[in-house]
Amino acid sequence: MTGADRERLDASVRGRVQGVGFRYFVLREAECLELDGFVANERDGSVHVVAEGPGEVLDELLARLNEGPPASIVERVIDRREPARGIGPGFRVASGEHRGD
Repeated sequence: MTGADRERLDASVRGRVQGVGFRYFVLREAECLELDGFVANERDGSVHVVAEGPGEVLDELLARLNEGPPASIVERVIDRREPARGIGPGFRVASGEHRGD
């Protein structure tokens, strides 16, 4: 897949999303979808997700972020799309307040 076929999703998930396995839920979903990127807790209680891949696959991840794992309560997902930047391969859980890639 060429870089032109890839997009970047930058999302902030708000609600009861920390302490409920949300990051590991995102990790599993992103790996299943074969996306590159990371997920991290933020100081304000949100979870930050950055993923790169085909637009239609990012749409699927976004739908899953809006559902979340059973113990979570997703109140809102704020997302934006931009061209992929070539984030490293694979998906990982980053330490809290991750500020880049």
